[in-house]
Amino acid sequence: MPAERIARFAGQRVLVVGDVMLDEFLWGKVSRISPEAPVPVVEVSGESYYPGGAANVARNLREFTARVSVVGLTGADAWGERLCTLLAESGIDATGVQRDPGASSTVKTRVIARNQQVVRVDRERPAPLTAAQFERARRHLETAIAGVDGIIVADYGKGFLNQDLADAISTLARQSGKLLAIDPHPHTSLQWHGATAIKPNRIEAFSAAGMRLTAPVEPPAADAALLEAARRLRELWRPENLLVTLGEQGMLLFAGGAAPLHIPTRAQEVFDVSGAGDTAIAVLTLGLLAGASAGEAADLANRASGIAVGKLGTATVTRAELEASFR
Repeated sequence: MPAERIARFAGQRVLVVGDVMLDEFLWGKVSRISPEAPVPVVEVSGESYYPGGAANVARNLREFTARVSVVGLTGADAWGERLCTLLAESGIDATGVQRDPGASSTVKTRVIARNQQVVRVDRERPAPLTAAQFERARRHLETAIAGVDGIIVADYGKGFLNQDLADAISTLARQSGKLLAIDPHPHTSLQWHGATAIKPNRIEAFSAAGMRLTAPVEPPAADAALLEAARRLRELWRPENLLVTLGEQGMLLFAGGAAPLHIPTRAQEVFDVSGAGDTAIAVLTLGLLAGASAGEAADLANRASGIAVGKLGTATVTRAELEASFR
């Protein structure tokens, strides 16, 4: 029964590794065009802040289990302090988040007027991981690995993840027998070996496979270019499961020697796609940890992301909402 499977999420212990950031939302209304330039003037009525990036994956996990921790990097600035405070207030263990004066916190500010995003402003200075930052992350992972059931890597291409750290994570997961799920980034070109599941979106899949992006084909299981990209990625990464998310087309799962499994989207209305991938990788991982088959876990992830895109902002999905999707 799906409800029984979802209930088992609460017993899972998950560690998220990746690029943490702060999501800032400025809410307001537009009543006129600026006399200075042909742009709308947004009268701000409120603001809100949420953990973003890898921290949003942790936030999604926290809706289902109390045992969530994060490894990442922020600057020793007000933004980093706010992010760590938000994580602590959510009950997420952020002792693995380094606050380094030499780093810069990543902040994404979205201006929303009448439920529409007007503009997004990114404050970031991506930089390669230093030797000292890598060593601190590696030591924390070695200490924390025994106390978790699975690891999720959320790569946003901001520099925290490099090949040395990817190799360390893969080795630790393999030696400890822990589930490893990867949400890759198309521009980092990191090699992953022995992952339980890797979840690229369509653009990421083609980029990582070294192929030119083509237009989607219906049905996705008959999309020759997509099938070739997946074949290359399975040969390159050798994951147990490859799940390609396809937006309005849903998802396509490649598991073992089985034929590709197409899972149609369940989204009813799409208000905001930001964070939907974070929801998908979180629920996919929890499903696998709870004993679901790859197909069942992918269906759970598909349902959860369909709920997430129906919400405005960097949204999470609750256990009650996910259970209701089966009724």
